[in-house]
Amino acid sequence: MLKSETRYAIDPATAKTLGTDDLRKHFHVGDLFAEGEIRLVYSHYDRLILGSAVPGNGTLTLSEMPETGTKTFLERREMAILNIGETGTAKVDGTSYELAKGEVLYIGMGGGAVEFSGPGRFYLLSAPAHQTYPTTHIREADARRVELGSRDQANERVIIQVLHPEVCKSCQLLMGYTQFQPGSLWNTMPAHLHDRRMEAYLYFDVDEGQRVFHFMGEPSETRHIVMGNEEAVISPPWSIHCGAGTGSYTFCWAMAGDNVDFTDMDMVAMEDLR
Repeated sequence: MLKSETRYAIDPATAKTLGTDDLRKHFHVGDLFAEGEIRLVYSHYDRLILGSAVPGNGTLTLSEMPETGTKTFLERREMAILNIGETGTAKVDGTSYELAKGEVLYIGMGGGAVEFSGPGRFYLLSAPAHQTYPTTHIREADARRVELGSRDQANERVIIQVLHPEVCKSCQLLMGYTQFQPGSLWNTMPAHLHDRRMEAYLYFDVDEGQRVFHFMGEPSETRHIVMGNEEAVISPPWSIHCGAGTGSYTFCWAMAGDNVDFTDMDMVAMEDLR
């Protein structure tokens, strides 16, 4: 079963006028994972699609989405699949891939229908593509690891870069996830912008009863969105994107836009945040 929706782009001047409910309506993605369903959100920011597939006891097939206007979902797109649950299976072009938690499957443009089965909880990301790169199974040991932050600033963390030029070729998708050392809760701080690329976050492994406060907006007009477990947030190119949790958590970050240079960032000084 496929459910889909569209999120239109909002400019920063309009975003300044939004209250909590409207802010969540445009940028927060809740109820993303549902057993027996594929759920997709088509964002007009760089045409990124984010979503999920939770097969449960059956098999789910992603073959098309009306919003793309193409005969098949991957006809003009690439896709990445991150498993955040138990080991499950994704099948592409007759080949099955067993994905353990934290593993990613990259599928190049033209990859055909994708079948999901098993107890996995699959997070899906897709962006328009201009050429085909090979389908690649990326394990955590294959990823590029970058250690950042400090215990004193409560942001000691490891960035696990999965879709990155040094790990797996892609057209425009960059993707990975960030894990924290005990006692560290701040992500992506100091904050930055990258007006050439949009970004999306998925917060997961958030304990019951805990929350993550995700900050967004122009540096001079920040807002926050309260996030629960397995909830996503769309970050426009003009917005900062950082957060802090009331407990431990992991988050998946993904970008689409003009380049695949992870370090292409415009840093924001702490004294400039409002």
